[in-house]
Order: sequence, then structure tokens, then C-alpha cells
Amino acid sequence: QVQLVESGGGLVQPGGSLRLSCAASGTFFSIDVMGWYRQAPGKQRELVATITSGNSTKYADSVKGRFTISRDNAKNTIYLQMNSMKPEGTALYYCNAGSIWPRFNVWGQGTQVTVSS
Repeated sequence: QVQLVESGGGLVQPGGSLRLSCAASGTFFSIDVMGWYRQAPGKQRELVATITSGNSTKYADSVKGRFTISRDNAKNTIYLQMNSMKPEGTALYYCNAGSIWPRFNVWGQGTQVTVSS
């Protein structure tokens, strides 16, 4: 069973930068895709970015050009470099890891990011 441990959340000023990390641990064979999602107060959880084991990436339109997702396969860790942060980026950010064969879909505990002056 894969477990996800997140770190890097916190308070950042508008226009500032923050980097989130998510390390996968436990018993698993492989992870096909990992990603970041976020949920702002009163809103649905939404996709931020995903990355496959082959480093294929996808981004939400709202973060394109500002956020970068990366993956260190040797460390089973993904990162989310967040630049030019906006107040609307305030949310609980969740790490996700999934695989089709064998199937699993695991979420991290969430890490709070607050963008405020």
C-alpha cells in the first residue's frame, strides 16, 4: 500500500513562490501518475497538475506558466514549484498517486497553502 507524505505548505505573499513536496512510501510496485489537487474553502477539489512516470505533464489553465510539476523517480517524490502566487491560490493542496495495473488511487493528507499579504 502506497502512502503519501506532503511537505512545504505555508504562508506566502502574493507574487511569491513556494515549493511543495510529496514522497511516496510503503509497499507498491509502481506509480503511473502522481499529481496535485487543491480545494479552496467552499469549493470542489480541482486538478492543479499531474505527471506520469515518463514525465508527461498536465496543468490546470489557471496555473499554466506559473506552476511546475516535477518528479524524482529515484526518490518516488513529486514537487510542485509555485511561482507568482495569487490570493486565489489559497487552498488545501493534496497529493495524489495512482496506477491502473494494479489499480490504486491514494491521496495525501493535504497541506495548507495561504497566499496573503
